Amino acid sequence: MISEIDLRHLKRCIELARTALAKGDQPFGSVLVSESGEVLFEDHNHVATGDHTQHPEFAIARWAAANMTPAERRQATVYTSGEHCPMCAAAHGWVGLDRIVYASSSSQLAKWLDEMGIGTSRVRNLPIETVIRDTTVDGPVPELAEEVRKLHKEYYHTSLK
Repeated sequence: MISEIDLRHLKRCIELARTALAKGDQPFGSVLVSESGEVLFEDHNHVATGDHTQHPEFAIARWAAANMTPAERRQATVYTSGEHCPMCAAAHGWVGLDRIVYASSSSQLAKWLDEMGIGTSRVRNLPIETVIRDTTVDGPVPELAEEVRKLHKEYYHTSLK
């Protein structure tokens, strides 16, 4: 169930994805929110450097492991513009973060990339629930997924020139 609070945080993720795009990076953004609703950490993609492990969701997992107790991590929510890749989902599982809310799914992204003639990633698109257990996952959010699709379309249109 997606609430108004969830939508607000997801819209911030899309803003962060726009920031990544403006910096020439793939458009992904993520936010970590405490049980009380405090934004603890936010980031966007940094893979343009060539290091494709620099995903914002992975940065959140590292930050949470270093700065939160296991109990705090279990009560936090991670918001992201796109569903976690297997690497990021595993990182969240390992550090014990629970709820994940995403605007667009990995299967949607794969479809969009196929429609643009980009091809498939070397890493398989797997639903978060296939990678980790006992995690609450909500998404995609259709009204926001379209915004995310437009960002990816702009990224690939610009980067393929």
